[in-house]
Amino acid sequence: MLQPGDNNRNPGEIDTLINLVNQILDIGQYTLGGPRENFLVRCEGQLRLPSEEAYSILASLLEPHQLVPLFRSDRGNHIVLIRQSFPKPRLPKKRVNYSLFAITFISILLAGILTVYNGPETLDPALIWNHVKPDLNQALAFTVSLLAILTAHEFGHYFAARYHQTRVTLPFFIPFPLSPFGTMGAFIRLLEPPRNKKVLLDIGLAGPLAGMVVTIPVLVIGLSLSVVDRLPTVLPPNFGFEGNSILYLVIKYLVHGAWLPQPATFGGTAPFLYWIRFFFTGTPLPAGGIDVSIHPVAWAGWAGLLITSLNLLPAGQLDGGHLIYSLYGGRLTWLRPLIVIILLALGFLWSGWWLWAALILLLGGRSAEPLDDITELNPVRKALARFGLVLFVLVFMPVPLILV
Repeated sequence: MLQPGDNNRNPGEIDTLINLVNQILDIGQYTLGGPRENFLVRCEGQLRLPSEEAYSILASLLEPHQLVPLFRSDRGNHIVLIRQSFPKPRLPKKRVNYSLFAITFISILLAGILTVYNGPETLDPALIWNHVKPDLNQALAFTVSLLAILTAHEFGHYFAARYHQTRVTLPFFIPFPLSPFGTMGAFIRLLEPPRNKKVLLDIGLAGPLAGMVVTIPVLVIGLSLSVVDRLPTVLPPNFGFEGNSILYLVIKYLVHGAWLPQPATFGGTAPFLYWIRFFFTGTPLPAGGIDVSIHPVAWAGWAGLLITSLNLLPAGQLDGGHLIYSLYGGRLTWLRPLIVIILLALGFLWSGWWLWAALILLLGGRSAEPLDDITELNPVRKALARFGLVLFVLVFMPVPLILV
């Protein structure tokens, strides 16, 4: 059945396209489109071949025509959309990436210096330098550790994209001077949609996995360099605790043999219930108890856990959003609003969650929808995707920072 549309191709070209699609699809009906519909031809029917194989064949057939197929499904039917090839984007100049990396290095180094600085508040450079110099190695260790985690994370995405022949930029590092970490992280930009959900998962999950491969050794080494101290009975103003995730609690226990921070008393509450409350609310504060005074390298490792948890939030354009889409497609439309509501509620415990809720709303609800949206994950990738969800639970920190 032919429904005419706004299409400036002659009938012979349209017949050619229909014949090409017919090689992989039993066509029940087709529709001509135009600029408003963003496709030339829409064919609906049933694929003759497995979707991944069918897509590869049709994409090869259409490439000489500078066209690309999109595979979709609707109520049990397979839909093939033919559209103009995506314009080949211009790669950003690499000196932008190199410059941002250098600036971010300096910014993180300044954050490391602020972390270890214990001198007087002064504007005298000579006096500041005299107090910085003894601990400069620790500031450099923090800088190298955190940059190694960020670089591993972003190049995990980058090399996964290159492996699947998906055009991608080099990482863009984001300096954030005078902040606790000196950076707001980094990102890469895909210059074309991923081929299918398998590719989307591989690219999305490769970053967190690569980052964790570096984060865990950095954290273990940093905690080994850290000491366990007695906390003041009366905590001074602006005294801070880094938040706990399940994985962070376990690693602290393995390194130091205690669940930290450990209160002086549980106040008649069962220890398990105390920990549940402290984990999700950051209260009551463990005054008079013991806690680990983390080394700058451990601070970088803890930041790696936080970065991974934020990226794995299962919403929108974040790595976790790609993971959820690759596993469930567009079926979980309720998940993004639920995540935003949860973050808004958690914002009363740590105000930074309000910023992340706003970012998720601004980035929109759509993941990086693949060209072939029919091909599903194979069993190994389904297991990897579910592991990614488990990893999110292990590294998520309900209250990342607790201040008196």
